[in-house]
Amino acid sequence: MKVWVIICAALALSACVERKPATVAFSVEEAAFIKKSGTTTITGHAFRTKPSGVVVNAAGEVIRLIPATAYARERFENLYGKRKYIPHREYPRDDNPDPAYGEYTRTTKAESNGRFIFQNVAPGTYFLTTQIIWGDEDALFREGGSVYDSVTVTGKETEALHVILSGS
Repeated sequence: MKVWVIICAALALSACVERKPATVAFSVEEAAFIKKSGTTTITGHAFRTKPSGVVVNAAGEVIRLIPATAYARERFENLYGKRKYIPHREYPRDDNPDPAYGEYTRTTKAESNGRFIFQNVAPGTYFLTTQIIWGDEDALFREGGSVYDSVTVTGKETEALHVILSGS
């Protein structure tokens, strides 16, 4: 029993990621381009691959399209570091973004196959993010986590931009 407690404590500490305090304020003006109508379509597939090789799609998960403002860039750097994936156990428990940040985000839901689409996207650089989690909801530790990638829309695209959200 004592060994189990030590192992759990070690895992909990290893999951701690240093979160730096925000230094950049959210700017409505900088994010305003997301509210404009554009002509570009972004399609994508959100999934994670288990160590066994089995693919888990982000079925029914919310996909977020976030303008890559200075505030968002700092936030993503603090959350993800140099990775494009955060394991579920490393999610920050005290994450309280500026309320306006959510108002300047578009969302859609992934289909059962993990596919998603955003239409009429205005020019700009964006982050796309979602979570892919599996395992028993009552389990001490669930698998999977949050993934993201970025995309730049020029407004001159002649076909849809395709994004893979897998954390790779």
